[in-house]
Amino acid sequence: MMLEQILNSVKLLYPETTLAVTFCLLILTDLISRKRSNGTALIAPLGLFITAYFVVQQISTGANSIFSNMLAVDSFSIYFKFVILVSAIIVVIFSMQFAELTRGKRSVAEYYALLIALTLGLFLMVGSTNLLMMYLSLELSSISSYILAGYTKEADDSSEASLKYIIYGAVSSGMMLYGISILYGLTGAVDIYGINNALMLTEVNAVTLMIAGILIVVGFGYKISAVPFHFWTPDVYEGAPITITAFLSVASKAAGFAMMIRFFKVAFMNPAVGNLAFGSWATFRGFDWNLILAVLSVLTMTIGNLVAVWQNNLKRLLAYSSIAHAGYMLMGIVVLSNEGIAAILIYFVVYLFMNLGAFYIVMIVANKTGSEDINAYKGLGYRAPLLGVAMTIFLLSLTGIPPTAGFVGKLYIFAALINAKWFWLAIVGVLNSVVSLYYYVRILRNMFLRDPDSSVQPFQISVSQIIIVLMLVVPTILLGLYFGPLVEYAQASVTMFGIH
Repeated sequence: MMLEQILNSVKLLYPETTLAVTFCLLILTDLISRKRSNGTALIAPLGLFITAYFVVQQISTGANSIFSNMLAVDSFSIYFKFVILVSAIIVVIFSMQFAELTRGKRSVAEYYALLIALTLGLFLMVGSTNLLMMYLSLELSSISSYILAGYTKEADDSSEASLKYIIYGAVSSGMMLYGISILYGLTGAVDIYGINNALMLTEVNAVTLMIAGILIVVGFGYKISAVPFHFWTPDVYEGAPITITAFLSVASKAAGFAMMIRFFKVAFMNPAVGNLAFGSWATFRGFDWNLILAVLSVLTMTIGNLVAVWQNNLKRLLAYSSIAHAGYMLMGIVVLSNEGIAAILIYFVVYLFMNLGAFYIVMIVANKTGSEDINAYKGLGYRAPLLGVAMTIFLLSLTGIPPTAGFVGKLYIFAALINAKWFWLAIVGVLNSVVSLYYYVRILRNMFLRDPDSSVQPFQISVSQIIIVLMLVVPTILLGLYFGPLVEYAQASVTMFGIH
């Protein structure tokens, strides 16, 4: 019986197994081959496409708990796996055009191997239903991120970014592990289903439970760049290679939110009121946890937007923008209804295209001009019209202006808040969106209303770059006009969520 369970679990772990095999192949190819070429990089997208095939196969398996409640394979985790996979494939394509990556005698295969290892860690995060598995998968993704953040060692701020990332990550992980140990002491369980049963059937000390919850939230908050756990984000985003910054801003954040949602939705919720729009936090025994998360959301979006106003480095500006968007998505967790969670899922798909698109244009301009400063964008609308128009669409979408996809993402978040009677939080979110428009417009002003320096020449972009830009622009517009299938898939992904 035990052997049969293990074999069934292994069959449902094919995507993660494929990523592990791809990682090993990249390392072995690098050791065997003496040539430092991009040829080895082809193994990475091949492995990702095979992984995508196995993820598609999982759709028909329903909701499953594997390896004795260590991991869940359900519609919720599959949805986030697709978000992470699409991000990884796009970032691999970005990396093949990234000038800094090919400088010097650096091994390209190591870079792609670490990127695959990071993707594996994120896959495990979105399915984790055991606190120890959550911690181990978080560490796997974090360690890979630390190395990738400092991968371009010759850059002045790269090593500094990596060191800051390690320090903040170590402190956050330590606090999370301490919270897990307290929660285990209270409930005698490490899987989230057992924790829920213990909280429903036995009396626990409310203050100790609150402390354990806050310590665990520190780990989640670090991963999603929520204030006040965000201090690493601007320095790491600025110092890391643009490709890694783009990946962390979407895929890493998605995995952090998936793990956080699963933890709260299953462990700390009364199943009798779990699908209601309000009152879902019954097992906290009087502790107003959703108000704490609401304050966290307000701080995150407000500080992210206000500090972004003063930034001139585009990577740093987009880092604070990313923090602000984490604040918007946290509003869905405040509600924690199926509607609120579905809104977060919708938001992540539109955020994937518009944010990766913005970072891709930053990468192209940095490759051409050697600068990430906002002044490098003077006259960009005339020097490279396609890039100027595409960047405008991405920035308007990040603001949430119709008919772009970003408007749809925010619309469903605000609708969930209003239905749950969180009117004041919805108003704060709208006001923050207005503030964000200011610093995005600064970039648009430079692109279309400022003349470039006389020494700056018009630059040409390749056919492959045009294709990639269009591949990101078209969904950003299309999902703003025709978003029905995305909404239906997101809502369906929540219906079978958390089944034990």
